[in-house]
Amino acid sequence: MTHAEAAAALEDARFDARQDSRHEDLALDERGMAELAEWERVEGLLARIGGVYDPDGDVVVQEERAAEAAAAAAREVELREADRIATRADELQVLRDRGALEQAEPREGDEAVRDELTRRAGSYVQQDVDAWLARALAAHRGHYADPAAREAAAGLLHPPVLAHAALLAALTQLVPGADVDQLPFAARLAAADSEAAGELAAFLTGAVTAGIQA
Repeated sequence: MTHAEAAAALEDARFDARQDSRHEDLALDERGMAELAEWERVEGLLARIGGVYDPDGDVVVQEERAAEAAAAAAREVELREADRIATRADELQVLRDRGALEQAEPREGDEAVRDELTRRAGSYVQQDVDAWLARALAAHRGHYADPAAREAAAGLLHPPVLAHAALLAALTQLVPGADVDQLPFAARLAAADSEAAGELAAFLTGAVTAGIQA
């Protein structure tokens, strides 16, 4: 496109904008305003540099294309992650139905799967799933064997789950060899008042540490 052609296209865009301004429903049309602004930019560019307009050499166009490509890539990542979460949720649901959830080792991203299962249940808190995650976190099972994963869980899991895990960890330190199946009250305490349960866990952990040091 030459400068003369761009100038002619700009005049057409300005004419269309004037026509639209006479109609209330078109006066604030963002698409038309954006098109006019783009023709003004292209005409101004050719007025400065001359020659023929080439989108491949237009920095603004290339930046827009790069942004669109990045957005498309991000959407693809989101879709793949959503598919992974849905597949994993289906898998855990089958194990729950079979009463075999405890046989599953938690994986990275299962916090989001927990939220998906809760969403499917109409936001009903599923105590068995929360208990499974709390037990795994307390015992450092699965990907929770990694300290970084346990640290990240603090920002991903709901307070009652975290408080339940902290209580289980503290109680099994206090009574070595205790079976978590003997501690169902920990989940009830965490559900009733997660903040108080967390404080109790911290107190018990401190007491155990002090006893060991003594």
